Amino acid sequence: MNRGGNSRGKKSGNTKNKKFYPKGKEEVRKKATPQKASNPDEIRLNKFVANSGVCSRRDADLYIQTGSVWVNGKPVTEMGYKVKLTDEVRFDGRLITPEKKEYILLNKPKGYVTTTSPEKNKTVMQLIANASRVQLRPVGRLERNTTGLLLFTNDDDLTKKLTHHKHGVRKIYHVELDKNFKLEDLKKLESGVLLKEGFIQPDEVSYVEGASKREIGIQIKSSKNEIIRKVMEHLNYNVIRQDRVIFGGLTKKDLPRGRWRSLTNQEIINLKNS
Repeated sequence: MNRGGNSRGKKSGNTKNKKFYPKGKEEVRKKATPQKASNPDEIRLNKFVANSGVCSRRDADLYIQTGSVWVNGKPVTEMGYKVKLTDEVRFDGRLITPEKKEYILLNKPKGYVTTTSPEKNKTVMQLIANASRVQLRPVGRLERNTTGLLLFTNDDDLTKKLTHHKHGVRKIYHVELDKNFKLEDLKKLESGVLLKEGFIQPDEVSYVEGASKREIGIQIKSSKNEIIRKVMEHLNYNVIRQDRVIFGGLTKKDLPRGRWRSLTNQEIINLKNS
């Protein structure tokens, strides 16, 4: 009897002190275990490379595996490797940053200065203030009273390409003068004129169809400041109105004056290949 009683007592005691969980609840308990908080100052290397704009995250994995990405002077081939935002990361020897590249097109109105200085009263930066969280910069300049297309980006490589004096990008301006533009002056401009800024020769000059002889269209690649006005002053004309209607294949279609929009992926590709 003692043996039977002790056995029942032992079993009863163990049952009382031990907690049993169904399999499902045990799994829930494991999942509910607090996870170690991620460091906000660290980012996966493939994301760092992708955000820099050189390639997609999938392609970044391939470049990392082949040793094309270096961190602080050493190649890194480990998948899932994390870097700090302060680390020096190079892709094929070129220093890169994780800032996502953005591209904004503005239809600039009259009266705004193309500058990033906050000291000015009316600047183009005010017009795109809500366009991005990253710091964008204008590509080239438009005079205060010149209207039309102005591109903004944080892609320094593209900016250098589009504003380089030997490359430039195709720009078309609709220009209104203070008097009729003589045919002989149109021929002179087609052949090019010599200014103190250098020899300037537009790609194309023509009268605006359906308008008076005071209005002409000028296609030019030069990125020199106020170059249209200087060319016209050289030919004894004053510019009354100047509107940039095309910039590197980009147009003002569906973009009202004073408004902006983001470029499409195809437009970005076209600009980089222009």
